[in-house]
Amino acid sequence: MKLYSINTGYFKLDGGAMFGVVPKSMWNKINPADENNLCSWALRCLLIEDGNRLILVDNGNGDKQDAKFFSHYYLHGDDTLEKSLAKYGFKKEDITDVFLTHLHFDHCGGSIIRDVDKLVPAFKNATYWSNKEHWDWAVYPNEREKASFLKENILPIEESGQLKFVDVTGGIDGKLGSTSFTDNINIRFVSGHTESMMLPQIRYKDKNIVFMADLLPSAGHIPIPYVMAYDMFPLTTLNEKKSFLKEAVEGDYILFFEHDPDHECCNLQQTEKGIRPKDYFKLEEI
Repeated sequence: MKLYSINTGYFKLDGGAMFGVVPKSMWNKINPADENNLCSWALRCLLIEDGNRLILVDNGNGDKQDAKFFSHYYLHGDDTLEKSLAKYGFKKEDITDVFLTHLHFDHCGGSIIRDVDKLVPAFKNATYWSNKEHWDWAVYPNEREKASFLKENILPIEESGQLKFVDVTGGIDGKLGSTSFTDNINIRFVSGHTESMMLPQIRYKDKNIVFMADLLPSAGHIPIPYVMAYDMFPLTTLNEKKSFLKEAVEGDYILFFEHDPDHECCNLQQTEKGIRPKDYFKLEEI
């Protein structure tokens, strides 16, 4: 098995929304905001080469939305999905599985491309993985979350015939659960950010590496009260974080961050202030 960090660029989001009830005087030290109160965030995906499978975990914003849409998010940086795949000798046609942690646009926007007047899968040889609970939540969204679930990112996946659902075992009603995806990958289910979000937990070089998606979008979100205003069920997130972080310290897990602009990975330690990052490092250094 080999793991590759796939950078697809950066975007900006409101700092207050990203840190919830935490005062700006505190979070601004972690990720300083610009004059519009916007902070830069990574769009970092994970590529897993596991036997004859090449599994891409999430795929960023994509580029099919119009200029007005992207004007809200200030995309920047030189990285793209294609360039990052090519860095390791891969192209989109090589991907066998697209694993979608959840269907918010910044995690699945690259799933679908515009081909003249049609919307088609960007990964024509891949199976796309979601789960039935989250899929239904995204296709029939609540008013608060509706702007994050774009039908043009979601419905063409099903229409293509390339969509499959993993079996959800546990993880509903805010309880952590897991199910097997491959011999080396288990899926954890969490529901504070959005219903039945999936976190791949990968056994790699005798280590447990967890792709954190939006349970912990950055290392700055490790302190328990640092919960995004975007989360549907903040108290559920809080409890999921507490349970996970305790397990992660005891198991010496490595956390892989999707949105941290500075840090790809860290492990954890118990301190007087609670659980905090111990060492920061890149995936390739493991």
